[in-house]
Amino acid sequence: MTTGTEETPLTIDELAARAGVTVRTVRFYGTRGLLPPPVIGPRRVGHYGAEHLARLQLIEEMQHQGMTLAAIERHLRQLPADLGPHDLAIHRAVVASWAPDTVETVSRAELERHAGRRLAEEDLDRLAAMNVVTRDGESFRVDSGLLRLAVQLLDVPLSQETILAARTVLTGHARAAAHELSDLLREAVAERDTRDVKSLSAHMHPLVVQALLTTFQRSLKEELRQWLDGAAAPKAPSGGTTAPGAESRGTPSA
Repeated sequence: MTTGTEETPLTIDELAARAGVTVRTVRFYGTRGLLPPPVIGPRRVGHYGAEHLARLQLIEEMQHQGMTLAAIERHLRQLPADLGPHDLAIHRAVVASWAPDTVETVSRAELERHAGRRLAEEDLDRLAAMNVVTRDGESFRVDSGLLRLAVQLLDVPLSQETILAARTVLTGHARAAAHELSDLLREAVAERDTRDVKSLSAHMHPLVVQALLTTFQRSLKEELRQWLDGAAAPKAPSGGTTAPGAESRGTPSA
């Protein structure tokens, strides 16, 4: 696995710090085969890349959701070996989507431990604006299910207004999709027994979530591709300038 030409290679200490774990944890995952070996650079120093970080974050998310090490190993073995950081992030999002809707009150130190990083006052203000953290005297009320996502958004080079507008768009469309899907399922099981309805709901829930996530991911990729292709396309000359050779392509005069 390469570290990529556009990403600055990370030492094991830097990788651990970025993921919010210890160096010992990184080494342990490596010995279990959960992390690919680093690229060995000058002076025999191991270099890690974005793929290592994304895989490490996925492992930590699965552990955070209560999965055993054996279950994590089975899950990772089923994934294609050449998955990139973006695809690993999608898998992590699927795992994180099952986080319970829990709000807990924690200290500043506990909040930073959950976040996996130090939080400046500006960071706390942004988390509060996203309705993820609420100050409660010297403590903080935290939406644990959204904290990890919100912390990642702190490093996104977008304004707070843009992030909040995007959140509003996503929430609105997600609620509309959930409402329509719920109506469809309700009609499909209208004549079923209550126990059958509960069983079907439990079975369909993960399938629907993954289907929505996959469909949205592909739609977003297509939108971004069209946007980038349009931005890269050469613009037509202004002022009515005739392109070279246009005369020969025109309709001959009578």
